Parts: sequence; C-alpha cells; structure tokens
Amino acid sequence: MEHVPPPAEELARLDRELAELDARRAQLLTRRAWLLAALRPPAPTAAPGWNPSAWGAPAAGRPGAPAQPWGYVPPKQPSAPRSAQNVLLTLGGLLLTVAAVAFTLVSWGSMGIGGRSAVLAAVTVGALAAPAVLLRRGLTATAEALAALALVLTLLDAYAVHAVAAPDTGGLGFTAVAAAVLAALWTAYGLALGKLHLPLPAAVVLAQWPLLFGAWAAGSPALVVGWALLATAVLDGTIALWGKGTGVRVAACVGGSVMAFSALMVGLTLSVTASGPLGALAPGALLLTAAAAALAGAWRAPRGFARAGGVVAGLATVTAVGGVPAAALPEDWGVLAYLAAGLALTAVVGTPLPKNAALGVLVASAAVVAGAVVGTAPGVAAVLLGPVTLLSDVWAGSPEGFRSALGSTLPWTGLAAAPVVLAVSAGLLGAAYRWWPSLTRIAAPLIAREAPGSGGGPVGAPGAGTPEAGGAAAPGASGAPHGTGTPWYAGGRARAPWYSGGASAARGRPSGAALRGAAGAGASVLGWGALLLAGAVLDVPYAVAVAGETALVAGLLALAVRGAGSGREGSAAVPVTALVAAVAGAVSAGLLSLASEGASYAVFGALAALFAGAAVRAGAGVERAVFAVAATVGGTALCGFAGRSLGLAPHEAAPLMLLVPALTVLFGARLRRNPVALPVELTGGLGALVAVALAVPDAPFLALVLALCGVLAAGAAVRPERRPVAACLAAALFVLATWVRLAASEVSFPEAYTLPVTVPALVVGFLRRRKDPGASSWTAYGPGLAATLLPSLAVAWTDPDWQRPLLLGVAALVVTLLGARYRLQALLLLGGAVLALDGLHELAPYVVQVAGALPRWLPPALAGLLLLVVGATYEQRLRDARRLKDALGRMR
Repeated sequence: MEHVPPPAEELARLDRELAELDARRAQLLTRRAWLLAALRPPAPTAAPGWNPSAWGAPAAGRPGAPAQPWGYVPPKQPSAPRSAQNVLLTLGGLLLTVAAVAFTLVSWGSMGIGGRSAVLAAVTVGALAAPAVLLRRGLTATAEALAALALVLTLLDAYAVHAVAAPDTGGLGFTAVAAAVLAALWTAYGLALGKLHLPLPAAVVLAQWPLLFGAWAAGSPALVVGWALLATAVLDGTIALWGKGTGVRVAACVGGSVMAFSALMVGLTLSVTASGPLGALAPGALLLTAAAAALAGAWRAPRGFARAGGVVAGLATVTAVGGVPAAALPEDWGVLAYLAAGLALTAVVGTPLPKNAALGVLVASAAVVAGAVVGTAPGVAAVLLGPVTLLSDVWAGSPEGFRSALGSTLPWTGLAAAPVVLAVSAGLLGAAYRWWPSLTRIAAPLIAREAPGSGGGPVGAPGAGTPEAGGAAAPGASGAPHGTGTPWYAGGRARAPWYSGGASAARGRPSGAALRGAAGAGASVLGWGALLLAGAVLDVPYAVAVAGETALVAGLLALAVRGAGSGREGSAAVPVTALVAAVAGAVSAGLLSLASEGASYAVFGALAALFAGAAVRAGAGVERAVFAVAATVGGTALCGFAGRSLGLAPHEAAPLMLLVPALTVLFGARLRRNPVALPVELTGGLGALVAVALAVPDAPFLALVLALCGVLAAGAAVRPERRPVAACLAAALFVLATWVRLAASEVSFPEAYTLPVTVPALVVGFLRRRKDPGASSWTAYGPGLAATLLPSLAVAWTDPDWQRPLLLGVAALVVTLLGARYRLQALLLLGGAVLALDGLHELAPYVVQVAGALPRWLPPALAGLLLLVVGATYEQRLRDARRLKDALGRMR
C-alpha cells in the first residue's frame, strides 16, 4: 500500500499548507502588535487622536478582525476592587474566626450535644452563605478561604449527626453515606457558585469513598470490593473527560488512577491465586470490564492518556484471559498462558481502535513478552556464570551432569517452561526480521490512522486550531482530518514512513531499519539462551553440555561473519550481537571445560581455531580485531594448560607462557600496519604480564622472564612504527632483569656488574647523538645511566656506611650538572631524582630526631601554613610549573 502521493499533488498540497501558515502567522503578528500597544501607556507628548501603536490592530474581543481606523484607542478596562476594602474584610473574617475559636474553647463544654450541633449548624450555614456575598463584591480570595472553612465544618456536621441522630450506626456505613451526601452537596454548591475553585475538586475527593466504604461496611468479599473500586474509577474517568476546570480534572485523574490501580491489583491477586479455571472467571470478568472501561476512555482522551489506557487495557486483558488456562496448568507452565494471551493482543492492528489506544495495547503485548523473557534471566545467568566455581578446583574430574558443573542452587524444575518461552520469543522476532516488509504492510493502516479525540475534546467537536473553531489548522494537529494539518511526509522533502525502514518522521522515533535490526539481534540472543537453558533444565551429560556450548559459539561466529555481508536492511545489529554473544559463550564454555583436562584442551583448542578462522574470514574492522584477540587469549590458555600437564611449578611454566607473545610479535611483523596487528600484540603483551606474575615467587626465573620479554620488545622495536615505545620498553626490561638477577645473587657491589654495561652504553649513545642530534637523550643515555644509578641507589638505602652514598651523590650531581649544561632531559631528571633520594637517605635520621623533638601541634601547623602560602600564590606557582614544564619539554 503506497501512501506517498505523486510529486505534483504533493507540491500543490505543500503550497496550500505554506500559504495557510503564512496567513495565520500574519494574523498572529497583527494581534500581538495590538496587544503590545494596549499594554503600553500612551506617550505624554502625543497629539490628540494620534495613536500609531493601534495601526492595524484588531478590535478588542475579536481576534483576527480587520485593522481599526487611524487614531483608534482601545477602551479602558474596569478598575480592580479597592485593596483597602479587601484588607478590611479579610481582617474581619479573621476576627470572627478567632471569636469562634474562643467561644469553642470557653463555652463549648457547658452546652449539651444538641446545643453544640445547633451552634455548629448555624456556623456552617453562615460559612456557606458568606462566599456568595463576597463573590458579588469581588472578594474571591476571601470567599475561597471561607469555602474551605465551610468544607471542614460540613465534615464536623456529619460527625455531629452521627453522634446525635445515629450513634449506633456502624462507622464505615455512616461514613459511606456521609461521603456521598457531602459529595452531592459540594457538587451543587460548586455549580451554584461557579467562581469558586475549591468545592468541585473537594466533591471529587469525597466521591472516592462511598462505594468502597459501603462494600467494607457490608462485609463484602474482595471481588465486590474490586468492583466498587472499579466503579469509582469509571466515575472518575467520566469526570476527567467531561468535568469543568483544571482542578476537577486533576483530582479525578489522580483519584481514578489510584482506584483503578487498586481494582486491578485486587483482580490480579484473585486471578493468580484462583484454585481452578472456574475460580479465575470472576476476577477475569472484573479485569475485562476494567479493560473495556480503559478503552472506552481512550476514544476521547488525549494522546498520552489514550496510550496509557491502551497499556492498562492490554495488561488487564492478558491477566484475565491468561489467568483461566494458567489456573489449570502446573505452576511452572502458567507463564505460557499469559505469553499466548500477550501475543494475541497483536490482533489489535486490525481493529478500529484509535491509533494511540492501539499503540498502547501493542506496548502492553511487548511488555508481557518482555516480562516473560526477563523471568528466564536467572536461569540463563546461572548457566553462563555458574562455571566460575570451577576455578577453585581446576581439573578435579568430569561431573555427571550439566547442573552439577554449574554449582547453582536454583530450582531447575521450576524453570521447565523457560526454554520454551525463550524459543517462542526468538521465533517471533526471527519471523519479524525475516518478513519485515510484510509486517510493515500489515501495520501500515494502524500507523496511518488518526487518533480521534487526541486533542482532549469530544470526537468531532471543533477545538482550538481547527477550521471549525474559526482559526487555521495547526500544523500536525492531532485529530484534524487528513490533509488539513501538516502531513507526515511534510518537512521540506518527501520522507518514507518510519516503519518502512526510511528516515524517521519525528525526532527520537526509531527508523524501520533500526527496529528490524533490533528484532534480528533479539532473535539471535534469545535463541542462544533457549538452547543453553534447555541443556541445564534437561540436565544433559557433561560432555554433551561442553560440546553443545562450543557448537553454539561456532554458530554465533558464523552468524557474525556472514550477517554483515547479507545486505539485508537492518542487519548491522545482528552480527554485532552475535559477536558479543559468541565472546560470552566462549568464556562460559571455557570455564565449563575446566572440570576436565581433556575437555580443557579440546574446548580451548576449538575456540582458538574458531576465532582464528573467523578473523581470517571477517572483513577489516572491529569484528576482525575481536576475533584475533579472542584467538590469542585461547592460545595463551593452552600454553598455561601445557605447563600444568607437564607438572611444572608456576614459575617454571612462566617461560612457556611467552610462546604466544613471541608469535604475536612475529604476527605483527607480518601484518605491519594492519589495524588488527596492534590489538593482537597488546593481547600478547598481557600474556607476557601473566608470565611475569607467575615468575615473581622465584627471582632467578623472574630475571629470565624479564630478559626474554626484553628480547621480544627489542624484536618489536625493529619495526619503525613500534620503535618509539618498544625500544624504551626493551631497555627498561633489560635493566630490570639485571637488577633482579643481581638481587637474586645477593651481590653487594652491583657497580662491578653495571658499570661495564653503562660505559659502552653511554659511548653508543654519544655516537648516536653525534650522528643524529635530534635523537632523544632518553634513548641515547637513559638505559646506560639507569643501569648503574638505580641499582646503586637501592643498595645505598640499605648501606650503613657513608662511602657509597657519598660517591653516588657525587656521581648524581655530576650527571645533573651535565644535563643542565647541555640541556639533556634524561641526565637532568635521572641525576636530580637520584641526588634527591640519596640526600633524603642521609638526612632522614636527623629529620626523625628533629621531628621527635618538636611539639605535636607544630607539624600540622607548618603544613597548614604551607598550604595557605601555596594557595595564596597559586597562580604564580602554576605559571612557574608551566615554565618548568616548557623548559623540560625543550630539552632532548
């Protein structure tokens, strides 16, 4: 069904609408100019009869009327009542109130109950009559205050009547009757005095209680109470649609929402707890009646309320219709009945319901399906995260079944219907993704349908912004006939409707392609979850579970690789979702395989091969990098398994863990600047960190691993694109390996080993700087200096003698001065840092002695004073720091 008109017809329609908009804009501007002129006082120097601000202004009370003649002056508005009179009357009312209170406190106790009732009735009559007199004098605020007092007095009158005339009557029954009488009284009073704003909302509030209290007073069962609540909610809805005044409608909306919610909760509770299908029929009738009432109100309600009514009607219908078969099914399978009822709500597309109400019903259908799917989340989470418990006892032996490997305490028998729910939901989303064009053709009449009564008034009644009301049709006004408002395809160029996959016609509305992609992504995730959960519910053997999860990862990888090249509209979300699910499934399958040695090798080997194959088949992009990284992680895990199988201690297996980082360096050299190279090499670097962590308990092995890591970094530094980082890393690793080796050998004079390395390194750096003056001092001199200065500093901190710290301080001072003289950053910073730390070591005992001799309050005081000084000169210190940073940055 094609809704886009021919270009010529669309252009003519756009021209007509633009002309209407221009005419309406000119009309509004003219009216605005007259209003500004009416509010602006006339200039004192204006000539008699001269009023230029009134040129072209419409006549008062006639919006859009022709301009008035030259010199027209609008009539003066009647002046407001005198303020002094209002003040006097307000003070008089307050004095009367004070007198009444004093009378009540002093003389009330000496009167009988009849006398009290008579006085109270007289005061009430006076309070009710006073607002009419005050309104005639224009004292609206005082009248409102006395009306509020009268409301309270009528409540006291009701209590007095109960105490005098019917003391034996039940409190709930009398309250129900009194609330009904007072609601009718205040309704009549509010209609008689239409200028008062309080009586009618107060009557609406009082109308909430008669039916409810009457049902309670009669000892009615919960179902009757639910009907009373529903009847009250229907009354509130009627008042909200046809009532006068904002206060009345707001009070009715709030009261109706509370009562309707209470009625629905009563029906839901009774339906869920019904003992059988027959017991669920009565609460189902209550819920269906509530749904019918909500849909009836949606015909006339504004857009937001109409959609909310559709949601309420849909949920109530699902509870009513699904509750009957659910009562006959086992408790674990009742969710399927509600799911079927929720899916049946999609038939609303072919009904003549208003657009907004039908959309609300569809939202309710989606909410039911989503709720059923969310109910399966604990089981899926247990399947995915349960194997984490195997980390505490790796290769302890293959368990008997899938559930015993998960270590979860979930009641799996209660999740029997969960895989079915996921499978049905996945099938529906998959069908929607596959036949999306047919689905859009079915939904096209609903999307194109106008919502009657969306403006809040009765259907067909002229309202503001409609031609019948005398004004131009507002662009895009709801409820306007097709063609009188701005059509959906307007906006400067023709647009395809959003549900067909084109650009969205309204900001924030998802396009059809996005919705289709979301359906495909949801189908893949839910289908994967259904298969996972089915294995746990059926408690398949452990081998079958491991093989099944690995096969699911393979299927998801195939979907991720082939989905991107399918060319189907909205298919971009499917491969991305499949990729994420594949990674999550690979983690779960890998953890699950840790129970058995053979399963670990098989699963991680298969996963590494699968991800490597996917990386080869995938196109360039993030997906390919993720595949390659996952394959690298799988290979690293296999190396760790090999060390455990050989019976090696963790530190002995550390060099074996460097096999994968070495392969990644070679792989990076092969790929060069390919975007996949960097993620793979970084992942290999993480494997090298694991190897270093394993070797930490044994210093000789740690030195060996650090040296091997330095070799790998040096190999990566051969490539120009990796040289700036890899060269520095290699130098640091070699130096660190040397330190660790010296410490492991308990060498007390490291200079004997470091100086032979430092001197040639400095010579090489000097030659490098002569050949390339632009080379960094860190590259030329940093490794050589660090090789001697830092180990000597570490030994000097534990040396009780004075010779080593003195010699180290002199050497650091010389290096610092050379760095400052020749503007070499490495020499300046390394020498200065070593000199400062060496001096701190020498001064530390004296500082401790001085600190012990000082009063306890002095160090905090000095610290506070320092902070104050720094804060006061913060800007200057900041400029000094920036100058220092710039000076260091200019050094090589």
